[in-house]
Amino acid sequence: MAQTKNIAPVKLELLLAVVHDEKAAYYTRLLQSYEANLQFTTAAKGTTHLILSYLGTESPKTMLVSVVRENEAPKIMEALEENFQKGKKYKGIAFTVGLTSVIGTLVYGFLANDKRTVK
Repeated sequence: MAQTKNIAPVKLELLLAVVHDEKAAYYTRLLQSYEANLQFTTAAKGTTHLILSYLGTESPKTMLVSVVRENEAPKIMEALEENFQKGKKYKGIAFTVGLTSVIGTLVYGFLANDKRTVK
C-alpha cells in the first residue's frame, strides 16, 4: 500500500456572508487580506426583502462565499463584526462551516494558500 504524506497543517472553513450590494467589493478585499484565495459572489436577498419590496425600499444584497483557514476564521469574523457596526450600509451577516476534506494536494494548497504545494 502506498504511503501518503499529510500536507494539511491547517483545516479549512467555508465562510458565507450576506452584505449590501454596494459593499461587496469592500468585503471581498477585506477577505483577500486574510489570504482567502477562493471567493465567489452572487446576488442574494436579505431576510426582510418581501416587506421592503412592498414599501419600495428593497436594498439588493450580495452573498460572498470564501474558503478561509481555520486559524484565520476567528480574526476574519471579528473584522467582519467590526465592519458590520460601522453603519447601515456596512451591515451584514456571516458564518463559517468546517470543511472535512478536500480532494487533491494542489487544490488544498491553493485554498490554504500553502506555497509548498505550488509546482
